[in-house]
Order: sequence, then structure tokens, then C-alpha cells
Amino acid sequence: MNSACLWQPSPESLRHSNMYHFMQQVNRFHDLQLQDYSELWQWSVEKTTRFWPLVWQHCGVVGRLGDIVAENRQEMARTRWFPDSRLNFAENLLRRDDEALAIISRLEDGSRRTLTWHQLTRQVAHVAHWLQSVGVEPGDVVAGYLPNVPEAVIAMLATTSLGAVWTSTSPDFGAASVIERFGQTRPVVLFACDGYRYGGKAIPIRDKVAEVATAIDSVRQVVEIPQLGLAGPPASGIGWHSLLQGEAPPLRFVERAFNDPLYILYSSGTTGQPKCIVHGIGGTLLQHLKEHQLHCDIKPGERVFYFTTCGWMMWHWLVSALASGATLVLYDGSPFHGDGKVLWDLARDEQIALFGTSAKYLDALHKQGYAPIKTHSLPQLRLICSTGSVLSPEGFDYVYQQIKADVQLASISGGTDICSCFVLGNPMSPVYRGESQGRGLGLAVQVFNEAGQPVQGEKGELVCTKPFPAQPIGFWGDESGEKYHAAYFERFDNVWCHGDWIELTEHGGIRFYGRSDATLNPGGVRIGTSEIYRYVEQLDEVEESIVIGQQWQQDERVVLFVRLRDGLTLDDPLRERIRQQVRHHCTPRHVPARIVQVSAIPRTKSGKIVELAVREVVHHRPVKNTHALANPEVLEEFRDREELAS
Repeated sequence: MNSACLWQPSPESLRHSNMYHFMQQVNRFHDLQLQDYSELWQWSVEKTTRFWPLVWQHCGVVGRLGDIVAENRQEMARTRWFPDSRLNFAENLLRRDDEALAIISRLEDGSRRTLTWHQLTRQVAHVAHWLQSVGVEPGDVVAGYLPNVPEAVIAMLATTSLGAVWTSTSPDFGAASVIERFGQTRPVVLFACDGYRYGGKAIPIRDKVAEVATAIDSVRQVVEIPQLGLAGPPASGIGWHSLLQGEAPPLRFVERAFNDPLYILYSSGTTGQPKCIVHGIGGTLLQHLKEHQLHCDIKPGERVFYFTTCGWMMWHWLVSALASGATLVLYDGSPFHGDGKVLWDLARDEQIALFGTSAKYLDALHKQGYAPIKTHSLPQLRLICSTGSVLSPEGFDYVYQQIKADVQLASISGGTDICSCFVLGNPMSPVYRGESQGRGLGLAVQVFNEAGQPVQGEKGELVCTKPFPAQPIGFWGDESGEKYHAAYFERFDNVWCHGDWIELTEHGGIRFYGRSDATLNPGGVRIGTSEIYRYVEQLDEVEESIVIGQQWQQDERVVLFVRLRDGLTLDDPLRERIRQQVRHHCTPRHVPARIVQVSAIPRTKSGKIVELAVREVVHHRPVKNTHALANPEVLEEFRDREELAS
């Protein structure tokens, strides 16, 4: 399938890109003649032990680069990068201490706060001093139960300045979900808000915070960060502002090993207790610097925005942009608040250069017929990043036709497992309709067929065949490494298998077809779920959908659930239109055997639809962890449906 070219860099912008300068540096250092991105990528995966030290030097990592690049490279799960190197994460994010803006924070009600680099550094120093005074030491875990506001960034930087470990979730999580996560990682300090605002409502959470703090006996201190201005003293007895009183003490950074823990992130937990994925200091920093400076071409002073919460890995990715001297633009609230233009007002008013969001958000705007290109002048906007789910080819069309014609669109994908991206954009290559631009530098990403052979132009598993620094250092509490090995290395020997169903195109780009564990298998033919969503959701009547494979008569049949526009009822003519749409654009095997109307689609807290949970309910199997869902009650709509009994 050929894809139309929708964007390509001008010769001038290409020559001025950070990646182009990096390629010239590679050529000089190694007497090469690399000409384009594909050649640079090939060199970076063939010569990984040359590539990663050069990224360290090119991006100016603050720390001591040791003599050893990598140990145990023959065994991917046990590889350790830069074992004799030392650094501090917060020190690398706080390289500036001037009066330029480091953070711009906006809430859905329009309120705005800013912090200069100097103010940010002073507040981090205050909080770090307090953490030290209550006994926080390197390796201790500190947790945040917080909205996406400056205090979350400050608390994280203060924690990591001491060499302690940061873990966080967002305030929309219920107490049981938070206890399930933090109860495993046992933080000694909890930073929590009194509440948050979403969709025009003030939502207090003091009761939830108290429940969490009581249930987790490792928590010695709770600090309340006011968001709602609730009456009375903080429930914890410690208010955020009390930490910032007096003269700021000097900010000192505790030097740590490259592979010491930095963050603990949690899997969605929809198939059992969430995995506690531990990411290392150096691997996270190096990978984020590479992605920001080389792939996203971020320059000092540029304004970078991602719509995210503290419960999603993209928050950690966003915050790392400080290490490139960028200004963070934070937003907390509903992306559709008020008239639905809130994020585009933000992009215009704050002169955002990198605008990051989810594919579902872009799909929703498309469905609404909203066209920012008609209402918002966005001269500074040069890069739109989309992630979270598959961005359809029509989503690409929407961006270029209804948001901005001259913009680079990067469909990026990686995840919580690596706290970064396997596949993303770059400033030197064209953007083709429906394709991610390419594989990340230094990442030996391939597509494997069922036999474990690399293929191009065929659908298969996303794998990485060589070690890379952003691999997790393990799972919290998994001392033997057995769970870690089972999660990524069980399918193919000594090869990371990520769980995405993809295709490598003739351009070197990537097309995504959904999660491989959710692929359909009627008659033994594997079908990516995104292929069905793409065409079903083009119909005006269909707001969104979810598809599963139902075991039926020694085979599997495709079952499609649809949420229709308000006031509509699924009838046989509409069912037939849906089937014709799928048959016409896909194949007869894609056509759903059953189509069922539901009022809502179940999602994780980060907005991803959960095919596996629906599949379990349909097959009368227990869903192991409904706490992970934003709307677990809707699963009942999928249980014992008459339509699926015959």
C-alpha cells in the first residue's frame, strides 16, 4: 500500500536541525559519509557502543562518563550500560538558573502561573532540604498523588536530587488503585493534593488521601498541596507552603550510578496486579535527551506541551524536556472544557512549538468537525506528536487539512515499559500518510513473523533485537528477574518482544495495527483491531467502538460493540452498513459476525480502550483488576448479551 507524502522538511530546516548536526558529528568522528536518516539509523544500531557515548557527549550530560560502555551485551535481559558512570537526574534538568521561564501552568478555568528557572531551582532546594530533614535517603521511594501542576515537577526534582526514587499517579485514581500501586513500592513520603478540577467541577480527595496513607504503613509523612482552597488545616498537618519558608538552602545533588533507580511506573493492571516497572537514572535521561533533541529537534527556550497526567509515562517524558532548556507548558483539566477549544487557545496563547496529545483526542475533534485551522493562528507550532493508540490515515488527513498544513506530524509509540519510544518522528524524513516516520536511533527495532524471522511489508510483532539503555532495570520486588524475563523475552529468545502488531513499510516507516495480544484470529488469520476501528468509526452514526474475538464452534468470530451518537439505536440497516464498510475497505474475514450496541466503551485511566477486559467478560471469566479502569461499571453491559448466545 503506497502512502501519500504529507510533509517534508525544507532544505533549510533540515540543515539547521539538531539531528543533521549530530549526523555531521558522527561523520567527522568516524570518517563516514552518512547522508540521510536511514543511513544514520543503520549505523546507530550496528555501532550501539559508539552511538550511545556520542549521544552523552552531544547532549552535554552532566556527570562522569566512565570507561565501560556496556556489560553482558550477549544476554539482553542482563545488559548493563555505563556501569562505571555517575550522574544525578535532577542536576541534568536544572542546568539553568536564570529569569527565563521554565514552567507555564494553566488550568481549565484559565488561571495561569509561571516559574522562572531561578524560582524553580529555589523551590526544589527548599523541598529537597525538607525531604532530607525527615530522613529521605538515596534509594527511598517518594510518591505523588497529584495533578499535572508545577508542584508535581518540583517534588519529583527534589526527590531525585537526593538520589531517591519517584513514583506517581493522578488524583482521578480511586484509593484502592493507588493502594494497589504504592502498596507494592512502599513510599516513605506522600505528596498529595486536596482535590482537583475537571470538566468544571471541583473534586475533593482528602478522604482518599487519608485512606491511602492509613493503608500503606511505610508512609511517614504526607504533604498536602492545595488546589481547591479547602477550609481548615491540611488533613496531613503539613502544608506545601510551609516547606518553602525562609531562605533557600543550597541545592546539592547526590551523585548516583547510571543504573540506579529513578522512576517506578505501573502497567495498566487490566489483567492482574499492576507491574511495578523500574527505570534507571541514566537510561531514562539519555533516551529522553536523544528523543527530545534529535528526534523532536527541541531547542533551548522552545515551549513544549503534552496533554498528560501524572499517571501516564508521557508526564515523565514531558518533564525531561527541561534538560534541553525547553519551557514546559503544563495543563490540568478536561481537554474539552468550555467550548472545546481550550488546548488550541493554549497552543496559540503560549506559542507552543511541540504540541503532544493522544490519537483519541484528534479522532474526537475530527468527529466533532472542529477545525482549529479556521480559528487559531499557530505560527510557532512546528511539531504535533500523537500517541496512546493508533492514529489512522484519516487522522493524518485531519491534522493537515483542519489543524495546520505546514507541520510535522509524529505518530510516536513506545510505552510505560521503556518510558520512551521505539518508533517516532525525525526532522530529516518525510511524513507519509498513516505511517510513523521511523524507528528510534540506537534501537534495533524489527518486525518478526510467527517463526521469529525479520520481515518487511508484512504484519508481525514489534521486537528489538539488541540491548538499549532505556530497558527497565527490572520490576520492583522481582529479585530473581523471572517476571521481567517473562514479560519481554519469553516469546523470542534473547529478543525484546513489545506486544505491538505492526508493519515495516518501504519507506522505513511503521504502520500500527493494535496490540498483538488483542489481535483477532478468525480462521487462523491474524487481524489487527485498528483496521476495523479505522473504517467503522468513519461512519457518522458511530462515535467509537471496541472489537474482540469470541470463541465459537471451535473457531473464533469477530464481535464488534459500538457506541452510537446520542439518540440513535442500532438496527439491521445500520448493521449492514457497518458490515459493508468493513468488507469494502478490509476483507471478508474482518467483517463482524455480531454487532452490538453499548452506551460506553471501557477504558484505562489513561484513556486506552481495553479489549482484553471485554473479552474476559464475554467469556464469563473474571476481570482481575477493575481498579485499573476509569469506568469499570460499563463492563456489565458486555456480560451475558443475548446477541452473543447464538
